[in-house]
Amino acid sequence: MDLDAFFAAVEQRDKPSLRGKPVVVGGLGPRGVVATASYEAREFGVHSAMPMAQARARCPNAAFLSPRFRAYQQVSSQVIAVLRRYSPLIEPLSLDEAFADLAEGEHADLSEPGVRSLAGTLKAEITSETELTASVGAATSKFIAKLASDLDKPDGLRVVGPGAERDLLRPLPVTRLWGVGPATAVRLHMTGVRTIGDLERLSLEELTGLLGQAWGTQLYRLARADDDRAVIGERETKSISVEETFDRDILDLARLQAYLELMTTRLVGRMEREGLSGRTVTIKIRRFDFTTVTRSATQPGPTNQVRTIGRVARRLLDELDLTGGIRLLGVGVSGLADWTQADLFDVTALGAPDDGHPTGQSTEGASEPVVDPAATAPEWRAGQDVWHSEHGPGWVWGAGRGVVTVRFETRQRPAGPVLSLAIDDPELVPASYERADPDADPGSEHDASTALDPERAERPPDANPAPGPDPAPGR
Repeated sequence: MDLDAFFAAVEQRDKPSLRGKPVVVGGLGPRGVVATASYEAREFGVHSAMPMAQARARCPNAAFLSPRFRAYQQVSSQVIAVLRRYSPLIEPLSLDEAFADLAEGEHADLSEPGVRSLAGTLKAEITSETELTASVGAATSKFIAKLASDLDKPDGLRVVGPGAERDLLRPLPVTRLWGVGPATAVRLHMTGVRTIGDLERLSLEELTGLLGQAWGTQLYRLARADDDRAVIGERETKSISVEETFDRDILDLARLQAYLELMTTRLVGRMEREGLSGRTVTIKIRRFDFTTVTRSATQPGPTNQVRTIGRVARRLLDELDLTGGIRLLGVGVSGLADWTQADLFDVTALGAPDDGHPTGQSTEGASEPVVDPAATAPEWRAGQDVWHSEHGPGWVWGAGRGVVTVRFETRQRPAGPVLSLAIDDPELVPASYERADPDADPGSEHDASTALDPERAERPPDANPAPGPDPAPGR
């Protein structure tokens, strides 16, 4: 099951003025890349992983929006719940994609017509509950089911019965095989292999000689639809990490420390929600010349304390050479456990000074999130959910030059006004996805500090404010 143009589809659903129009979701900064493009934007050649600058050049009238991961997570949970009605054995691949083993469900008819009927009902239930469409592929293996789900997008349904797998594969380009990227495709094309059928005619010895033992064997099997991997319902989490790519290289250590503190808070929040703690803290940086460096330190016992992890992370950062500037910073924890050992040697827990914070004035539990110390005004991201005390819920259309433009509409209340407000308007606050419902009572929950999405660092909006009466969002 694969939701169609997932991020963009959620944005079009929740923002009625964008329905039927090109929408691009991803990083909006100079180094941003496309996460998802709506099918309207794909007609202009925009696709995922494309640099955002290139996407803007190809489709300048699209709405360019930053991701709202909390919204996507909520919809993903709804869809997984629907899938569990059909099988208790679900293997999520991402927020928008999952395998389901129908043989583990209580289905009397798993013939090809029976599976097609089940898949059609599944698709209808997903659309009924989420207003989104999904493409479904059904087959005797994970590889063929995944491939089938991609063939008739959007809103597709393809069932590949036993014995029909090779007939499906043979005419397809070799790039349809898992892992065959541009470099491998060039090597295969040079030997005359352009379709999976061409690849199937090569012997195992020829493929391993061309691509190596492991990779050659893998492609030899896939070309013959030989995939016996089981659907795995639970995956062991080996590590949790958060990282951020900056719009411009950062030289200032204080700014990097501020970003690191924010990332550590987000990281610990994820650990707490999953009931995990960890022993090994890792710092990752990518320099201005694209070289990547990591440093790790292992603690005596597992912890999920933000001060403990933050202190170790800061020490690791201080040990790194930051000359020339840093374009990416990340922090992670591994050696995970589902219990926490009190850190008896954590002097910060006893009220002692912690890297410059006076006793009794630790940042633990601070009501305001750590932000870029260079910021002097609220930062608004195109597509972000907001709440205004007078106008109610809406979303950011664009911001810059002291102005933030907001369209006051929601999924339940379309055709709202578009208003330009002062960028520091005290009546305008960020809102969580859940509180964007016009029927919700904002109350004290619309405090800006509690409404920020903890799953993603706040990023600056586009520099250009939304011009005119009907601008393209995110411009």
